[in-house]
Amino acid sequence: MDKKKQRQSTMEKKKKKQQLNENHKSKSIDDIFPLELIHRILVRVPLKHLGRLKCVSKLWNALISDPDFAKSHVHFSAAPTHVCLFINDYSKACSVDIDAVFHRHKRATAAKEVSLPFETNTPFDFEVMCSCRGLVLLYRAPHFFIVWNPVIGSSKRVSYSHIVSRSDRKNFMFPVSACLYGFGYDVSQDDYLVVVASQDKNGQEHFDCLSLRTNSWTNLDFALSKPLGSSNWKSRGFFLNGAIHWSSRTLRVRDYSILIFDLKERSFSTISMPEQVMGYLNPTLLALLGGCLALYSYEYGKTNIWVMKEYKVHSSWIFYQFFSGGSAPLCLSNGSDIVALRSFPISNLWFVKYDVRRELFQFQCLEYPHLEQFKGRSRRYIVYTESLVRVPSEIKDKKKKMAIRITRSMSNKERERLNRDT
Repeated sequence: MDKKKQRQSTMEKKKKKQQLNENHKSKSIDDIFPLELIHRILVRVPLKHLGRLKCVSKLWNALISDPDFAKSHVHFSAAPTHVCLFINDYSKACSVDIDAVFHRHKRATAAKEVSLPFETNTPFDFEVMCSCRGLVLLYRAPHFFIVWNPVIGSSKRVSYSHIVSRSDRKNFMFPVSACLYGFGYDVSQDDYLVVVASQDKNGQEHFDCLSLRTNSWTNLDFALSKPLGSSNWKSRGFFLNGAIHWSSRTLRVRDYSILIFDLKERSFSTISMPEQVMGYLNPTLLALLGGCLALYSYEYGKTNIWVMKEYKVHSSWIFYQFFSGGSAPLCLSNGSDIVALRSFPISNLWFVKYDVRRELFQFQCLEYPHLEQFKGRSRRYIVYTESLVRVPSEIKDKKKKMAIRITRSMSNKERERLNRDT
């Protein structure tokens, strides 16, 4: 009798275990993990893998497609993809995955042709200007800016005709006609801003700011406490830590400064360049390396690079030297390796990577059939970090369409959970 009871008890346990296993197998990953945990994991996944993860479930697709997710992904993504966008004199564009250039198995697909936004049969070429959080700022005559995300195709065209109308130049063209220009993000207003300093017909300086969120220009002449001087600064600005930065033309500015415009405070300030640059005769240019300000200058057969490791801390400047002349720094690879684009020979696209820790150099010529038209002195380029960020004017429409799509495609259970957890 006892043995019979034991057998029944054993069978009941096995049956319960089997039922638990079946219930567990029937549950999806969305039922097992909290939505907050799934979100925290996804925002750290490299962008190139997110497309496949959208197919896991309708809930994941909704999360990844949310514009708010794109903002979080910019901050938390573990391995951002750095891309160099080339545009030639005929407005043909090509993007190069910089990290893939130095991987033997990825090199063949590192470069690809890109279709530029608002392409029309006009005699005016595109000009690359700046980048910010995955968005690229382009210029096209006669008087238009284009903000564009090459990854998702989001774009917007804005006129700056009011700047042209007060100028004494019949052919006001960027970048040569502007004293300063830059593109950045004001986190306090969740807004992308384009700033332009220019001179009117009487030589008076003006400072204008374009808000992409409101699609309007604002005059900021009050921020100009003293004349900028059109010949004192390099016109292209670089966005970092909520501000846009310009380097001085060192032959004309005695203090060898970096000019800073804080987008939140709407105010200018300066920081000094390293002591080694003082009195330097060769032009010193500005760049961004691994979230740090950097300066570089060419000598015969050498490229000198200074990196400010701590923002606005003058004692944190660190010096590096490339034994490769005419190499313009592009970005950091693997967190510490400096990747640069060689200016010579102009017949090829040569990249160089400097391993800072081991002091080793690696040179790589990128061979790609369609790159022939981007080899030469006429090539223009900008470095940007890939992102899912949309141009602000499209975000509201995107959210409305996404909400409708979620309602139609998700099950009642998924919809209830999304509403409950968010």
